[in-house]
Amino acid sequence: MDIKLWQAIIYIVLALIIGAAAGFFIARAWFKNYLKKNPPVNERMIREMMRQMGRTPSEKQVRQVMSSMNQVK
Repeated sequence: MDIKLWQAIIYIVLALIIGAAAGFFIARAWFKNYLKKNPPVNERMIREMMRQMGRTPSEKQVRQVMSSMNQVK
């Protein structure tokens, strides 16, 4: 009876380790796919947003917006 208990404990620990490893790689693949579909904001996007709002941004304004966005992260 004692051997079966130890086997059960070993199987549970192995299942947890394998599940954690599989979860890590699945989450990593999902996140890479998400970033490919929804890239982070870059300077070109900021320029386009300002143009859509009716403003012609200078390079200084674009860099200020980028630096403020990077500070928030």
